[in-house]
Amino acid sequence: MRTVAVLGAGPAGLAAAHAALAAGAHVVVLDEGERIGGQFWRHHDRLTRPGLQHQWARFTRLRDTLDTAAAAGAASVLTSTSVWHVEVSDGVRLHTLTGPADAAGRPGRTIVADALVLATGAHDRALPVPGWTLPGVTTAGAAQALAKRDGVTLGRRTVVAGTGPFLLPVAASLLRCGSAVPAVIEAAAPTAIATAWGRAPWRFAALPGKAAELAEYAGLMARHRTGYRTSRAVTRIHGTAAVEAVTVQRVDRDWHPIAGTDEIIECDAVALGHGFTPRLEAAVQSGCALTAAGFVGVDDAQATSVPGVYAAGEIIGIAGADAALAEGVIAGFAAAGGDAASDRVRGARRLRRRMRDFARRLDAHAIGAGWTDWVEPDTIVCRCESVRRAVLDEYADASTRGLRLATRAGLGACQGRTCGRSVEDLLGRPIGFQQRPVLASLRIGELADLHAPVHPTHPTEQTEQEQR
Repeated sequence: MRTVAVLGAGPAGLAAAHAALAAGAHVVVLDEGERIGGQFWRHHDRLTRPGLQHQWARFTRLRDTLDTAAAAGAASVLTSTSVWHVEVSDGVRLHTLTGPADAAGRPGRTIVADALVLATGAHDRALPVPGWTLPGVTTAGAAQALAKRDGVTLGRRTVVAGTGPFLLPVAASLLRCGSAVPAVIEAAAPTAIATAWGRAPWRFAALPGKAAELAEYAGLMARHRTGYRTSRAVTRIHGTAAVEAVTVQRVDRDWHPIAGTDEIIECDAVALGHGFTPRLEAAVQSGCALTAAGFVGVDDAQATSVPGVYAAGEIIGIAGADAALAEGVIAGFAAAGGDAASDRVRGARRLRRRMRDFARRLDAHAIGAGWTDWVEPDTIVCRCESVRRAVLDEYADASTRGLRLATRAGLGACQGRTCGRSVEDLLGRPIGFQQRPVLASLRIGELADLHAPVHPTHPTEQTEQEQR
């Protein structure tokens, strides 16, 4: 029986696992989260408030199928599991540690598989703004996660700012959980938005549920008198011990702030969302070729440049959950040995094609180069190590290694996942934050203890001792 490992249990990963099981493969699903579902289906088992979850029936079907397969021995599900190293020569080997990141004695396992589906997704990006380290400021994704998982909000009055359609469901989640949202601040120009989303509108209307979602968000925001303001950005966050207000400025098409357009909006929380950054670490370590846009390149079967390695979801392009589901089906089916041109995945191919049209419209919300104008010399860029822009500017001409050692940018707990792209934008050059020999944080003691025997739960698992 062919074994397929799926790294990531969001929409793409769960769809891949479902398709691989249907094709007769044994499946091993791994995810860092405490439960499956990823960011899209982030939830608490006792909290599924109406309106906060989308396509919940789809999730329960995928979850129940996986649970049934696991009970029958056809699948293994490893949650709270970090993959710290990937090997793809002569088959697939995923070196893992299971347990909370701050726990002691996490058992180490090596998952051995015939094929790998990378479905590691993306994390939302927040551009540095003066004052963004104040209590009450989070990413838009974190604000939505709090609402979906725990039914709580950041504050009583939250400004949602950044760019892209993701701002709308974030604002809706906050409104449903009781926070006022005085405004959604969108940096993209209205002409760019109208051109992108007004092009061939019948195609957008035909996308699964998108027109209905938009109408739902618009209606909810109208009832709560939440404004949607384009060509504007939050360029400063005010407060002493916590958020008290934000400065909003008009920006031009390249996001340069326009002097004299300052406006103060009082609030006690801010949710910043400036698009998404794909989680490419496992793909890069596997040797997968990247596109010019910085995503994993795949063919029509979702196969990467590395034999036996497939990719689906936001690591191949930001296109939403429906695209991830379709890509996951094709990737899982192909990884299990199926023909991606088969009629069995015809519906997934059709949906993937339609969702790519949606993805192209997102270009209207691309980050403009002018955003660096609002980052002042004393603005913290790397939050983990409290590195300010002035320090980055001082060492701008240093080598990549010299820059890191001198400034410590990207050497903190997140290893550049939060600040990496912003540092590169400010410096005007890439500095290779994605190149990591160790994909997840682990203690030296844990690395030393990986020789200790761990009883595998499936023949495709090997302990470190068995490998030796």
